[in-house]
Amino acid sequence: MIRNRNSDLEIEERLSRDGSALDQKNLDRIADSYRQLLDAVGEDLDREGLRRTPDRAARALEFLTQGYRQDIDEIINGAVFESSASEIILVKDIELYSLCEHHLLPFIGRAHVAYIPSGKVIGLSKVARIVDVFARRFQIQENLTTQIAESLMRCLEPSGVAVVVEAKHLCMMMRGVEKQNSVMKTSCLLGVFKDDARTRSEFLSLLKE
Repeated sequence: MIRNRNSDLEIEERLSRDGSALDQKNLDRIADSYRQLLDAVGEDLDREGLRRTPDRAARALEFLTQGYRQDIDEIINGAVFESSASEIILVKDIELYSLCEHHLLPFIGRAHVAYIPSGKVIGLSKVARIVDVFARRFQIQENLTTQIAESLMRCLEPSGVAVVVEAKHLCMMMRGVEKQNSVMKTSCLLGVFKDDARTRSEFLSLLKE
């Protein structure tokens, strides 16, 4: 029997959404909190544009924090394969969207993830999914970078992992110092990427290409 690849992907997406849903009790609690917030800033909760906003905002927050309710092993779902590859594998420009844990404002950027296999490789889409699991939580960029790297190191046991994240933070752009063009870059180097200067240099060269 030939299976439709698009159907498989749709099923995987649906299961991911269903498994990371909040129960109705907690959704209601979040919606009530948004109602209190809107009231506290002086808004009219009966205004047409705001009547359903607390419920919509609760659903949005459910999605933006689904990483708390996802398990890395379930996300990978066996997509680790034997391989004789021994050179750097790099996935660049993985879009990420997260929420700063200090002000609950978004930071938006890209992750670049590399590893050197030691007998095992991982499905390409799973690298992006691992990034999303940790991004869809309240975060600081430094911890996000480390969590992505350590997770890949654990599940693949490669010779090394390197992760670079670059992002713009709305908590810095919209408030406070209001600097619009600053970009924060963080890195986490494990294994040979940390211990071997030539490997590290090769990784950095690949990032510039």
